[in-house]
Amino acid sequence: MSPQFRFRLTFMYANSSPIHSAQSGVHDQLAATVAKHAAHVFQKPVSVYNQRAFDDSIAAWRAAGSLPLILDAGCGVGLSTMHLAAQYPDHFVIGIDQSADRVGRNTLWPGGATPLPHNFVRIRADLVDYWRLLLAARIFPARHYLLYPNPWPKIGQLSRRWHGHPVFPDIVALGGILECRSNWRIYVEECASALGQLSGKEVGCEAYLPQQPITPFESKYLASGHQLWRCQADLGTH
Repeated sequence: MSPQFRFRLTFMYANSSPIHSAQSGVHDQLAATVAKHAAHVFQKPVSVYNQRAFDDSIAAWRAAGSLPLILDAGCGVGLSTMHLAAQYPDHFVIGIDQSADRVGRNTLWPGGATPLPHNFVRIRADLVDYWRLLLAARIFPARHYLLYPNPWPKIGQLSRRWHGHPVFPDIVALGGILECRSNWRIYVEECASALGQLSGKEVGCEAYLPQQPITPFESKYLASGHQLWRCQADLGTH
C-alpha cells in the first residue's frame, strides 16, 4: 500500500470506536447453542430471489471453468472479493452480501492502476439460504471468508452471531479453509470454539496484522488503532 493511499485511508477512516460489551469472554451458552443447532436440521424455506441469485452465480462459476471456489461471505461493496480474486488467480471468487446497494456499487480498485481481476462475481443474496443451497448442491469451497461480520456484542445477541446461528453447522459442513476476522476478540474466540466443537479440530484465535487491508472495515479499524483478530480452520475437502 502506497504512503499516499495509507494517508488517505487514515484521514478518511480513523474514526471507529472500539467495541464495548458487558460480555467479558466466550458466551457461557455457546457450546449448548452449537450442540442444539447441530442436532436439528434447519428447515427455513429458501426464498425465490436467493435461489435465482445462487443459480446465476453458479452459472458464472461454471462458465469460468469451475475453478476451485472461494466464498467471500458478507462481502459488502466487494473490495475484499476483488482482492481475493487477485490473490488467487487460479480460483473463482463469489462475493455475497444481502444489501443490493453495497453489491451494486462501482467499487474502485485502490490506486486505479491495476486492472480488475476477472475471476469473481458479486451477488445479492441472503447468506443463510446461499450456504444451504451450496450444501444441497454439493458444491464445496476451497476457501471461505467471514471478514468483519456484525459482532452483535450484547450478551443477548449470541444467536445473531454466525457461530450462534442455526446455519452454522452447514457452514462447517461445506469444508475448505475457513477464516474469520474481527476487531472484537471475543467474536473470533467464539468462532474458533464453535469450529473446534463441530470439527473436532483444535482452532485458535490469534492477533492479526495484514500487510495490506482488503476490506473497508479492515482499513478503518487499522487506521483507528484497533487490534485485529482471526481464526483459521482447515475443515477438509469432499
